[in-house]
Amino acid sequence: MRNKCIEIEKIGCFHIREHELRQCTDHEVLLKVEITGLCRTDLKIIETGHRDLVLPRVPGEEVVGTIIEKGSAVNQFTIGDTVYVYPGKWCGTCLSCKIDAHNLCKSMEIMGFHRDGGFAEYVFAPAQSLIKVPQKCTTLEAVFAEPLSCCLNALENGKITCEDEVGIWGAGPAGTLLARASGVIAKSVTIIEPDIERCNRAGGVQSPPDRLFDLAIVATNESTAYLEALSHLAPKGRVVIFSGITPGKAFQTVNLDTIHYNEQMIIGAYGCCYRHGVKALDMLSKKQVVVTDMVSHILSLWDLQTGLSIVKYKKGMKVLLDPWKESGEKNEL
Repeated sequence: MRNKCIEIEKIGCFHIREHELRQCTDHEVLLKVEITGLCRTDLKIIETGHRDLVLPRVPGEEVVGTIIEKGSAVNQFTIGDTVYVYPGKWCGTCLSCKIDAHNLCKSMEIMGFHRDGGFAEYVFAPAQSLIKVPQKCTTLEAVFAEPLSCCLNALENGKITCEDEVGIWGAGPAGTLLARASGVIAKSVTIIEPDIERCNRAGGVQSPPDRLFDLAIVATNESTAYLEALSHLAPKGRVVIFSGITPGKAFQTVNLDTIHYNEQMIIGAYGCCYRHGVKALDMLSKKQVVVTDMVSHILSLWDLQTGLSIVKYKKGMKVLLDPWKESGEKNEL
């Protein structure tokens, strides 16, 4: 059986390729890809690369698929199961793994970075990384499990509580998910987004209000957003660094005295763990976090360039890719 896919051979371009599929190894499955999500990370790895990217590579780390073949040692899943693929494969023995921080595993293999991802008709995945999609969760909802998992990791690191007043900088897909997930727990959530269209869609404000936040999360790569978040942080407040800074963009000096005297914290958040995927799917299946209204486009995978343009120029919200759609066939929702 042959597999049609998107392949990056060198930074700055990609091609449609077709390869003969191999056999499953003992501890992995072969999935028919049902739907895959497109995000700014995919745009980044194609246009400028990424520290974890190993070429040549099939990208795509937000994947939901159906098991069509499995290895001899895979007993916990059956042919026909619909699963979400947690994108990491962790060692289980390093210091990070021992403290349940699989996302920081020193031997981590990430789908779409170290091994081939879901921008394809079929993808191999380790059984270790699979989570069965709950019956009440559609594939269009389940594909949000990966970005929602990253949000849950950020909220966990930020130690969100029911008494917190939360500020979210950025109202793209990640910022919107962060706000909705925060809203399940926090006392109040405010989204700050200068883009008028995204601001109105999210029910946010274009500039920071004259108030302080217990928890501030920056879901944009604009350096000014980090400075705004720090300047609107309450005593004992926490800032979570959810998005990295665009290379080459200036970052002004942070006043460490302010952090010192107010006992504030700056916290990193990178990726997610397997347990976050389990929780994300549970929340999605229970409709605690509603996501279907966030889907602005469902495109054919083979129209990836169109999808990348939508993401780059912020012409929509969440873009999903379907490898079984014909090129040129799309849904704008």
